[in-house]
Amino acid sequence: MKSLSLVVALLLTMPAFSAWPTESPLAGRWSLDASTLPMPPEVRPKSVELEFRAAPGGKWSTRVEILDAGNNRMSSASTLTLDGTPGRATGNYWVDVLSAKMPAPNVLVMQFVYQGIPRSTRVYSVSEDGKVLTETEAYFKEDATPVMRTALFKRVLDMP
Repeated sequence: MKSLSLVVALLLTMPAFSAWPTESPLAGRWSLDASTLPMPPEVRPKSVELEFRAAPGGKWSTRVEILDAGNNRMSSASTLTLDGTPGRATGNYWVDVLSAKMPAPNVLVMQFVYQGIPRSTRVYSVSEDGKVLTETEAYFKEDATPVMRTALFKRVLDMP
């Protein structure tokens, strides 16, 4: 009877362990399709690359590299828990504190703060085929008008 109870207990707990994939489809490198930005071409960044990776201890690592329209390079990197706990970012991009949650394997929600001022909330989601990352950014203009911007990134395949 004890062995039957153990088998039933194991079967009941197995879905909890198998429900979450071992790796999120967000993981990898992504390159911005600048033509999807709602701004004049002359002020769009020349390139934006995002990299998402699982990190030790159940954390999530994010890196961004930007080459703006004036050829200035900006970057940011962070490693965070995915429970919404704020963490630090390094680099010269306009973010120094972030928090993140991953409500589904293909969705990442991040909040950005710079110098104590909330800057934006961004939602990253991956298409079913795993080839397109959609970034939806929500923020406020100085006059408190809410703004939402959507940009599309394409997966960068690692070269051998």
